[in-house]
Amino acid sequence: MKDLRMYINGQFCQSSDGQWIDVLNPSTEEVISRQPNGTIEDVNRALDAAKAAQKAWGKTPAIERAAWLKKLANGIRERREEFIDIIMREQGKTITWATIEVDVTAEYFDYMASFARHIEGEIIPSDRPNETIFLTKKPIGVVAGILPWNFPFFLIARKAGAALIAGCTIVIKPSQLTPENCTVFGEVVDKVGLPKGVINIVTGKGSVIGNEMAGSPKIDIVSVTGSVGAGESIMAAASKNITKVSLELGGKAPAIVCKDADLEKAAQWIVDSRIGNNGQICNNAERVYVDKAVKKAFTDILVKKMEAVKVGDVCKDHTVDMGPLVEQRALESVTEKVGRAISQGAKLLCGGHRVGTKGYFYAATVLDNCTQDMDIIHEETFGPVIPLIEFDGIDQAIQWANDCEYGLASSVFTKDIDTATRVARELEFGETYINREHFEAMQGFHAGVKKSGIGGADGKHGIEEYLVTHVTYLDTYYE
Repeated sequence: MKDLRMYINGQFCQSSDGQWIDVLNPSTEEVISRQPNGTIEDVNRALDAAKAAQKAWGKTPAIERAAWLKKLANGIRERREEFIDIIMREQGKTITWATIEVDVTAEYFDYMASFARHIEGEIIPSDRPNETIFLTKKPIGVVAGILPWNFPFFLIARKAGAALIAGCTIVIKPSQLTPENCTVFGEVVDKVGLPKGVINIVTGKGSVIGNEMAGSPKIDIVSVTGSVGAGESIMAAASKNITKVSLELGGKAPAIVCKDADLEKAAQWIVDSRIGNNGQICNNAERVYVDKAVKKAFTDILVKKMEAVKVGDVCKDHTVDMGPLVEQRALESVTEKVGRAISQGAKLLCGGHRVGTKGYFYAATVLDNCTQDMDIIHEETFGPVIPLIEFDGIDQAIQWANDCEYGLASSVFTKDIDTATRVARELEFGETYINREHFEAMQGFHAGVKKSGIGGADGKHGIEEYLVTHVTYLDTYYE
């Protein structure tokens, strides 16, 4: 068992009160490490360090900050296999998904470094004869980055990469379910020699660490990826200081299969969009609407593909398609939601059960005969479960897809460009995928509406989250 360490002001340390929290392997339920149970005192040491470092970091030319980001990217690549192994053990990702996560994390730091010469302002005409108006962008200051467990490594880059290139410093709080990858990243930060206080890492309970950071006047923005409940708690804590929040929360992505879709490809894209990361991604396809004209044919194809999904221990078998859910509570939640759907009239076509007796594995599941009023259509499942609903006409499909408190991802499968563009235009979601799987690009903008969040990440618009606008009025008068 490994003892993990926090990283504050350029130093590795344990919790100020010496307490620990165990970390489990979700495939085996065995304790694989323990993390410091950070305290309020630890949080404030990290915030003070970040605040002390920010002024100098913000004055550092962006091109020099970019060089540091590239060093972090190369440091990750040097320990690539180690990070892949950690993510498989503590989060349960398949080797394919773990490899993608590590490689994209390094690439993301490189990508954000490319913005060094692209954070631009404006010169605005004035109404006065001798005046010029300058609009410039400045770093917002100190960032609290609160990470989820489902992409624990990539979210380091998504938050810290944009924050650092903008001139901000950051305090990162990893999920208590998946802290090891982040603490080892602290070793990369230390090895490359990043100025102390620019990146700080505090482990522990979200209810303590996250709320203390969000409620602190030392923070200038709180960036959170997590559940709606976590977002509500963070917003409440941040409100007392009117601190800016950036939230990526839950999703209930609809996938609409039209009668002219390529059913074989659509089924595969939807399966890929449902079982990715073991069904634990905010933009996973969570509910599927199928035109009644092709409902039976599509269902037959989909069920065969879901029945073929191989589930198992990702560390022992690199050929599996899915690993475990992240913890016992997740397994219980998915089991309860499937059972409730069946009690409300859904028909189980495949799956619907735990796999094995050790580890938090759940079979790929398809539920038929679902109706729009069922809980399974409105509550985020966060597991490998596909509920099917038959629709009659695209108007009905759009209406039902929008009948949701979430608004992150969505998709449509059709060969008709008019239908595709209309659906994309009328769906009330931050992202719409047309004839492809659900998975965003780093140069896009990952953002939701409704209860899926506020603000967003990725691309040039993601950097704007960490910048503030400053306007200077320069009047050059003459005698």
